[in-house]
Amino acid sequence: MMKRPKIICHMLTSINGKISGAYMNSKYAIAGSEAYETTNGSYHSQAWLCGRVTMEKNFTHFHKPELKEIETPYPRTDYVAQGNAQMYIVSADPTGKVGWIENTVEYENRPEAHVIEILTDKASDEYVAYLRERQISYIFAGQVLIDCTLASEKLLNLFGIKTLMVSGGGYINWSFLQEGLIDEVSIVMTPATDGRTDTNTIFERADNLPEIAPVGFTLKSVDIIEEDTLWLRYGVDK
Repeated sequence: MMKRPKIICHMLTSINGKISGAYMNSKYAIAGSEAYETTNGSYHSQAWLCGRVTMEKNFTHFHKPELKEIETPYPRTDYVAQGNAQMYIVSADPTGKVGWIENTVEYENRPEAHVIEILTDKASDEYVAYLRERQISYIFAGQVLIDCTLASEKLLNLFGIKTLMVSGGGYINWSFLQEGLIDEVSIVMTPATDGRTDTNTIFERADNLPEIAPVGFTLKSVDIIEEDTLWLRYGVDK
């Protein structure tokens, strides 16, 4: 019996595997952006997960958390502010840096999503209090680096998340992949590139992670979407 959600890595990419860059604002990416949402909805997930930088860029606009001095720290235990939300957005934020203003996010046509922070022991007591004050759920998973396996198990057990979409950036995608947690890779590929070398790809190993053998995939399906956009689905060869 699986103790974790089914996990799909679902990404919008350029033709050369980039997940950000100027190409995303081009006419070539319009159909892909629409298809990304449509295909995302087809999985009927209860949550999607992104790394800290993605959250700051797209949702908090790099707002810094306003931390206050505290006399009595909250215990280092998981906190479920809302256990029956229709949708969750999960922030992989090891040291606690994302400056959330609200405890929910509205994105595209998805249901309003309650925020869950994944923290490690490196997060400060002041940041934990910051989340509590805003009624933002959080779980602890790992001492320095996020233990994606433990986090996944807690997302199922505490919040009832049975299907989780992992949606970048490249480092958090790779962290889930290297722990053997990705069940499917879903790529909506736009017919464009901008040639940039300073943007992320779908999977990237952080320098502080050990190098492992290459991961292989098995093709499940290819769908041609309008305007020359492809939807590629892969299983992970385990």
